[in-house]
Amino acid sequence: MLHDEKNKKTMEVSVASENAEAIGGVLIAFFAALMAISQMVNGELEEDMMIAHNKVSNYSNWYQSKSIKGSLRESELNYLETILGTTLISENEKATILNKIQGTKEKIKKYNAEKKEILIGSSNTPKEEWAQDLNGEMGVIVGVNEWRELAIEYDIATKKFDIGMLFFQISIVLGAVCIIIYDNASLQKWFIRLMVIFGLIGIALSIYGYTLAP
Repeated sequence: MLHDEKNKKTMEVSVASENAEAIGGVLIAFFAALMAISQMVNGELEEDMMIAHNKVSNYSNWYQSKSIKGSLRESELNYLETILGTTLISENEKATILNKIQGTKEKIKKYNAEKKEILIGSSNTPKEEWAQDLNGEMGVIVGVNEWRELAIEYDIATKKFDIGMLFFQISIVLGAVCIIIYDNASLQKWFIRLMVIFGLIGIALSIYGYTLAP
């Protein structure tokens, strides 16, 4: 009688352990698939983030080149105005100098307008103030500030995905441990619970990261 009860308990433990192993295996496959999807999405976001960082660098250099050209024109304007105020030129030459001054002022104004559009973008600049084209097309400039904001948003989103994948990895490890300790059904249940908790956190963080992406 006692021997039969012992065999019965052993069979129950064995069945519970097999069930736990089956559940653990399914959950491992499930969370591994989700982690693979998260890695794929995160990889695309990281590529977009790198593009945004490169654009920030390129457009910043573009902005600086416009600033240098504008500074040169301002120096030229100061020089012309200084000459105009001296007795080094004749009355006949004053008209030519005045024309050059006017042309230089217009160029300075144009450089300032181009700098503004490159900095804040065409979408944040009134249409009548568009001054800088891109490949011959007006109104398509994405500004330095806009690229910088996009880079920050992508960076935040990818970090959430990284943390989410960490929780997926922990969940998978817990599932593997659950399968290994096949002789303790009670402990296996705890590992399954922890596995589900960590997996759900990974899902939540991945979804949150996706919503944060531009």
